[in-house]
Formats: sequence, structure tokens, C-alpha cells
Amino acid sequence: MDSVFDYLLTEAVDPAPLDTVTAAWSRHRAVARRFDRPIDVAIAAGFGADRLGFAFLSGYQEALRTLIADLPADELVAVSATEAAGAHPSAIRTTLVETGGRWSVRGTKSFTTLGIMAQRLLVIASSGESPDGRNRLHAVLVDADAPGVRVTNLPAVSFAPEIPHATVIFTDAPARMLPGDGYLDYLKPFRTIEDIHVLAAALGWLIRVSRQSGWPQSVVQRLLAAVATVRGLDIDRPSSPGVHVALGGAFELFDRLSGELEPLWESADREVLARWERDRPLLATAGRVRAQRLTAAWRSLASDTEHRS
Repeated sequence: MDSVFDYLLTEAVDPAPLDTVTAAWSRHRAVARRFDRPIDVAIAAGFGADRLGFAFLSGYQEALRTLIADLPADELVAVSATEAAGAHPSAIRTTLVETGGRWSVRGTKSFTTLGIMAQRLLVIASSGESPDGRNRLHAVLVDADAPGVRVTNLPAVSFAPEIPHATVIFTDAPARMLPGDGYLDYLKPFRTIEDIHVLAAALGWLIRVSRQSGWPQSVVQRLLAAVATVRGLDIDRPSSPGVHVALGGAFELFDRLSGELEPLWESADREVLARWERDRPLLATAGRVRAQRLTAAWRSLASDTEHRS
């Protein structure tokens, strides 16, 4: 397998434009065969992307493969969790029904990334209330083309419009139950895992831009150091307070680097610059929730320190 650091510094930049999700996914799959770890695939595939939206696609897909290791390598997979009232555990109204030992899903998801391009859906649904009154959530896999699944694309958003989104209606759609708790083992950790992989892919893409644009070696060095920082996060423990603190530092480092890069964008290709200015809000979409997790992590660490003193 390749060293991802050498790959970023020596791999030829493929100039062919990626006009569709299908084309971007095809390039991603070619890159993925050269690396073992999902985080390295995200970084290298981000380098291969010709725009931030497709780097996001790579990070998103590899985050899912970190969460669920046995997902088919060639399928586009999407998390289908958000409903009209949000994605908080108490807001999930989509239900799971068991009939004759088989599970099926009923309900509506209001915003599912990838829309009609997704081939498989990771659905968060409820089987009712637990004895303490909490919503009992599960994670299930549903084939997007299965009977009882209706996907309707939403209008494109203002940033990364190449990535579609959709509403999904499930009408007794067949589902495969995954082990564990739908929130604690899937939805909650995925938010952190996704942040890590998307940031990694974005850094890979910025190294592509820096090499294409002839930016100074010192800039490439700092970007590569940021890649090493994100790559070194303990992805296997996404609920760890320390991981959230370190991830907060990684995003601060990224923001600082982004500021330092501002004067250099004048030497970048005009179309690449225009897309960057359009798409950079993509990296801030989960900022409020990420800040809440960071605050909670520091609070948890302070509590642990008090108990041990």
C-alpha cells in the first residue's frame, strides 16, 4: 500500500473534470484500492477530487465505512436520519415493525444526503419507548431500490450543489437490523467520524490545489502537518472527550491555515477559486453541534478531574 503522505506529494494531478457524482465515485474507487485505512482513502480521494463537494463525498463515504466495516466497497451509502423535527433521538418518528421475524420500516426522512444517487440507506428508526420513556432507536440497512422506498430529490443547496439531497418515504420497506443502539452506536459516533473524514478529505483537496497553483513548499508542509494531525485522531473512540478536544483543535488549525491561504488564492485557477468561495460553508454546516460536543467534552473532563482529586 502507498504512503498517503508520499501520495499527496508525488501523485500526478488528474486534470479531467468530474462533472457528476458517478464520475467522482469512479475516481474515488480507483484511489481506494491503493490504501487500507478509510481515513487514508478519504485523504487521497480528496486529493483526487476537482472540487470541495466531491472531496466531501469521499470523506462521507469513508466515514460510513469506518462506522460499518462490512459495507459493500462499490456502493454509495447514505445516512437517513433527519426528520421534520430534526435528528435528535426524541424527534425520530420513523418506526420499525417486525413481522414473522423480518423487519420493515415506515416513515419519512426529510433530508438525506446523496438523494437518488444512494444505493443503500442507513436508517435510524424507533421500535417504541423503553421502560424509562426514552425513544428506543435502532439502525437498519435498507436497499434504496427496495419495494416501499420512494426517494424524491430536493432542490440543490447553495454550496456543493453537485451533491444531491432528498426526502425518503418508507412504506413497509424491508430492512436488515444492525446490532447495538441506533443512537449511541451509530448516529452519535457518526457525527464525529464524519467530521474527521470530511476534514481529512478537504485537506487532501487543498494540497491538490496548492500543487496545481504553485504555492510555496512551506504551505504544502503546513497542510501536510494538518493532514497528520487529523489522521492521528483516535477514530476508534469517537465518544472520547479527548478526541472531541483534539478535533476542536484540528478545526482551529484548519481555520488558521485557511486564513493564511487567502492571499494565495489569486494564483489559483479562476473556476477552482469560484467553487471554493461558493462551497466553503460546507465545512461549517455542523459547526454549532461540534461546538456543543466540544463544550460537553471539556465539562466531562473537568468532572473526571474533580472526582479523582
